[in-house]
Amino acid sequence: MNTFLGMPYAPRGVGHLRGEKPFPVAARAALADTQLRRNLGKATTTIRAKRAAVVAELPDWEELRAAGQAIKEHTLAHLDSYLEQLEGQVTAHGGTVHWARDANEANRIVTGLVRDTGAAEVVKVKSIVTDEIGLNEALAAAGITAHETDLAELIVQLGHDRPSHILVPAIHRNRAEIREIFLREMPDVDPGLTDTPAALTEAARLHLRRRFLSARVGISGANFAIAETGTLCVVESEGNGRMCLTLPDTLITVMGIEKVIPAWRDLEVFLQLLPRSSTGERMNPYTSMWTGVTPGDGPQRFHLVLLDNGRTAALADPAGRQALHCIRCSACLNVCPVYERTGGHAYGSVYPGPIGAVLSPQLTGVEDNASLPYASSLCGACYDACPVRIDIPALLVHLRARHVEEAARDRPVPGAEAVAMAAASWVMASPARYAAAQRAGRSGRVLRRGGRIRWLPPPLSAWTAARDAPAPPAQTFREWWRREHGDPDGTAG
Repeated sequence: MNTFLGMPYAPRGVGHLRGEKPFPVAARAALADTQLRRNLGKATTTIRAKRAAVVAELPDWEELRAAGQAIKEHTLAHLDSYLEQLEGQVTAHGGTVHWARDANEANRIVTGLVRDTGAAEVVKVKSIVTDEIGLNEALAAAGITAHETDLAELIVQLGHDRPSHILVPAIHRNRAEIREIFLREMPDVDPGLTDTPAALTEAARLHLRRRFLSARVGISGANFAIAETGTLCVVESEGNGRMCLTLPDTLITVMGIEKVIPAWRDLEVFLQLLPRSSTGERMNPYTSMWTGVTPGDGPQRFHLVLLDNGRTAALADPAGRQALHCIRCSACLNVCPVYERTGGHAYGSVYPGPIGAVLSPQLTGVEDNASLPYASSLCGACYDACPVRIDIPALLVHLRARHVEEAARDRPVPGAEAVAMAAASWVMASPARYAAAQRAGRSGRVLRRGGRIRWLPPPLSAWTAARDAPAPPAQTFREWWRREHGDPDGTAG
């Protein structure tokens, strides 16, 4: 699929946040924050344990994962047809569909729709896709205030902060820090507010209730959109989403085009996979679904904004497109040893963790997020946890290769890495040259300490500055084979 419903490729999307440092630099600062590491370690350990318990209850979990993967693969293979079917059904049920090729177009559409209502404020359901396009900032520039209503998003907004997790945006904050934010930023809050979860939640509830009852416009994302009926679905745990989706007169939903699924029967699969993988629950406390407009019940004007923002570019890569299977559960973040130690801010992207490392570079172009595919140990835990079986480690390697190829095309003179790899290829292409290199490498044994080499001279010191190198063996495999088998070439047997 080389076009967006017949239109040329959309401009690449907003991915790496402006002014953010590359991952290696940002990660170094995050690693030095011991409070951040304690907060992340406690939260991710708790979520992992809950997920493991509810997943273990299902004897057909692997079959469900395979079903989710198959549905996503089928949908992306026929994405244009399902999007047109969705548009037809939403329109038939009284809604209006808008197509946005990039973040700027989506923001213009939403801002214009809000202005048309005369409203100066909107309430929002937690939506990472609106973070992706910078919608809150676009609304603010137009004189419109967006109020986040998800508790964690509210904490981030009041703290003048950024989300650091797909599911739990304020995972990097502890209760004491949240209390300080509420006391500082929330008007009319009880000065005796404690940091117990019940007290903090009640303070947020009282703060938001006035917003819900006065809001004329609600803005949401969507977890799923069912093409055969035009039904949208949002799952959440607090009830704030239900308030935003039902009380305002106008509802605007911004949805990435990959969120469409063909039929109701497909939703059955994802409503088993998503809650177990995200919050460690058997089902979401609130699952809201609506189809267009129902006279006298709920919003009387519904707008669906279908967003490309680099997704058709990702779809054009046969290897990379599986990143679009993501259902935003965040299971990969909770098992990732890199994320657990650095947090989401270090990724410099609205999509942190392993899925962000493979999705963000494709939405923006690999060179705009070149460091993210390297933000991984390739341990494979993310693939094991992914409910739709996205092979994130393979995608990371694929994107690393793309980065090397694209960087080489833009560089008139080969870099040090390219020269080193070419030299290694030349040496390994000849058994005689390879054997000679092994013998030469054995000289490194003089630097060993306890079987390891802890220091090498520049430029190899870049490796030993962060890790040890194994000492070369006393004899090579070929030498051992010759001694044991008398085969001069080391190839017999």
